[in-house]
Amino acid sequence: MAAVNRQWILKRRPVGDIQAGDLELVETPVPKPGAGEFLARTIYLSLDPTNRIWMSDMEQYMPPVQIGEVMRGGTLSVVEQSNNPHFRPGDIVTGLAGWQDYAVLSGGSKNPKGIVPLTAYMSVLGATGATAYFGLLDVGRPNPGETVVVSAAAGAVGSIVGQIAKLKGCHVVGIAGSDAKCRHVVEDFGFDACINYKKENVSAALKRECPKGIDVDFENAGGTILDAVLAQINLKGRVALCGLISGYNAKEPQPGPQHFANVLMKRARIEGFIIIDYLPRFGEFAADMSKWLAEGKIKYDVHIVKGMENALSALDLLFTGGNTGKLLVQAADEP
Repeated sequence: MAAVNRQWILKRRPVGDIQAGDLELVETPVPKPGAGEFLARTIYLSLDPTNRIWMSDMEQYMPPVQIGEVMRGGTLSVVEQSNNPHFRPGDIVTGLAGWQDYAVLSGGSKNPKGIVPLTAYMSVLGATGATAYFGLLDVGRPNPGETVVVSAAAGAVGSIVGQIAKLKGCHVVGIAGSDAKCRHVVEDFGFDACINYKKENVSAALKRECPKGIDVDFENAGGTILDAVLAQINLKGRVALCGLISGYNAKEPQPGPQHFANVLMKRARIEGFIIIDYLPRFGEFAADMSKWLAEGKIKYDVHIVKGMENALSALDLLFTGGNTGKLLVQAADEP
């Protein structure tokens, strides 16, 4: 066992883009589990746009990470020592152990080894896949033949959303940040079309690719992309609002969409959702997604950066478009 535990500590709240001094990597002793607890060694750390929200003191769905605390983050870990009869050494556990090599925990979700790659539990079979599943099916409620638009289509969530929409018989149009990503979602994930928002006028491209208008928008970006979608939303259209990453690093409050009046005129619905609200229903998701995955109907990407020391620099990939699929830091070798 390593003699130290590397931890990323929040030192100050970022203003605009995350800077090197906003978090600090420190070394502390490896903690010891108490009664009913176990020591978990981090194998994979999930990096997500919500990490930026947790660093701020804005109103949010969980308490913000406090200055001096270990940065919050989803993890897949292996149990090293245990004083909890429900967890044995060698068990694979997912939870919120944070940006650190070791954590003392009292619970978590156990995952079997050998059935799927361990990274699947951090992506398609984890919160990422559940976000796509419930956001599209429970909030977006697509019907066969409808047009579904997915922003950040090559991302961890968006790429799965588009595939589920195709399974439900929809016309699916993605929006991504490069020609390579657009080719990927069309050729490998089965989207009907994809718009490179850095190269094309999104409004004009949506008119071309969505000749019948837009029935469902799975929104990850916000900003001008959401505005372009609202300009072409259909009567009784639905916007499943998953994220607003285009504004997470903004220093000032962002203006609302110019075409917001269309929500009224088209009697559309915009509904935000947070995946933790669906935890009691994860069994529904797991049953469907496991079946689709086994049948080869759902594919997924994983982008791995090695080394806990690289977690902060890797997080920037989410905001520059440098990753494709689920972004993970591999902190240790798989057991």
